[in-house]
Amino acid sequence: MLIDAPDDADYILEQINSHGLKLKKIFLTHGHFDHVGAVADLYDKTGCEVYIHKNDIGKLTDDSGLLVNFFGIGGVRKFDKAIAFDSDDVLTLDELEFKVLHTPGHTSGSVCFICQNVMFSGDTLFARSVGRTDMPDGNTAQLIKSLQKITQLSGNPNIYPGHMASTTLEDEKKYNPYLRGGFGEY
Repeated sequence: MLIDAPDDADYILEQINSHGLKLKKIFLTHGHFDHVGAVADLYDKTGCEVYIHKNDIGKLTDDSGLLVNFFGIGGVRKFDKAIAFDSDDVLTLDELEFKVLHTPGHTSGSVCFICQNVMFSGDTLFARSVGRTDMPDGNTAQLIKSLQKITQLSGNPNIYPGHMASTTLEDEKKYNPYLRGGFGEY
């Protein structure tokens, strides 16, 4: 299972194959090109299932939703075979369960995936920062509510963001100004 498929399907498959694994599913944290750029190629090469929140499924077939026009990016293939999931769904792979935590703000369909003591936060939460809300479909007020939801999680999950270094929830509660209500000029 792969969380997000940013670019270079051949490299991703090379890494998967080097560990003797088979790609069965891709779970997408949101629909921007830098998280879905390799989806169509990976699907073509493996037949894997692709999942995305229902609010972002349209981005996979829309240049403006993918943000390719916004950033002047070329070569991102559209994809129309994704399976939509909803808020608070649970996605499974064999014995693993991934709880969907809907965290709109970066996009209306942004999610985090929580499995055991690990959270994959996409572009909702970074180490000491958060995802942008100044692009189409972004919303700062929604992101603030999503961050409040994250601070209410129990335990101290390890957090793996879509960009930058991994972190923990406790560290983010202590050091991330956005989790402490510091949205100032954001």
